[in-house]
Amino acid sequence: MLKYKADLKTLIFLSLATAILFIQWSVGFNFVLYFCALYLGVSVAVIAHNHNHVPMWKSALLNHVTDYWITLFYGFPAFAWTPTHNKNHHKFNNRTGDYTITYRLSEANNILTLLSYPSVSSYFQQSPIMIHLKNLWANKRTDFFLAICQYLALGIFICIALYIDWRKALLYIVIPQQFALFTVMVFNYIQHVHADEESEFNHSRNFVSRFTNFMMFNNGYHTAHHHRASTHWSKLPEAHAKIKHLIAPHLNEGLIWAYLFKAYIAAPFVSRFRTISLRLTRKAKEEKLKIVKEQAEPVTQDSLSSV
Repeated sequence: MLKYKADLKTLIFLSLATAILFIQWSVGFNFVLYFCALYLGVSVAVIAHNHNHVPMWKSALLNHVTDYWITLFYGFPAFAWTPTHNKNHHKFNNRTGDYTITYRLSEANNILTLLSYPSVSSYFQQSPIMIHLKNLWANKRTDFFLAICQYLALGIFICIALYIDWRKALLYIVIPQQFALFTVMVFNYIQHVHADEESEFNHSRNFVSRFTNFMMFNNGYHTAHHHRASTHWSKLPEAHAKIKHLIAPHLNEGLIWAYLFKAYIAAPFVSRFRTISLRLTRKAKEEKLKIVKEQAEPVTQDSLSSV
């Protein structure tokens, strides 16, 4: 029933996220288990992204059921990836029109822009979601109700948990959900900030560590993902290998944690760790060429008469 055998891993991770919730709810707080719950929440956010691009099942019914399962642990309706990601981010890819652009408030790349980005991006992504729902209501009424029911399922799930034990609900459900939502947006930020949105292959930053990609379902191979969004996550290492030589070397990082430390902790004190904006570099070159072109224009009779 699965389209790709690799998604057995996806099912294992979803099952682990579910099992750890019940274990913690029953036995109480455990630091190791809680760390695993936070990590699995983030992995479910990545799964939501992957399942949105390439649904796991050959059966439409099973795909819908999986959407609801993902929604409960991701902390937001899974359908929302379609208007904010598939139809918007992949279309504009950090260019003007992308609701998730990294330079909306600042061209800088520092700890403040990193930490503020998820809230700012979340705010602006509500618009395409509402537009999408209106379009579904007008044209695909069944899909509209499936989407709305994801909101309802999430709300009912949280409300029942809060009613049973609000402290456990906040600790074991709400906080991991919010952590997942925050972290997946941080991923989007660091994958695109200071890259060149107009470049065919330098529009994204990649994290090519095998450990990072094992833990994050190959989400580190971001250029390859944008190059062909329909590629299943399990095929991205091969896709990246085919275009690696076309990507600026500094956009192929290793461990994601090493990059976060360099760019946001060490960079204020060590200049060589600061990222250089390929976007601003391109714009500066374009402006320089424009000036040179204007200065090189031949003198016309009109220009002489105006002197």
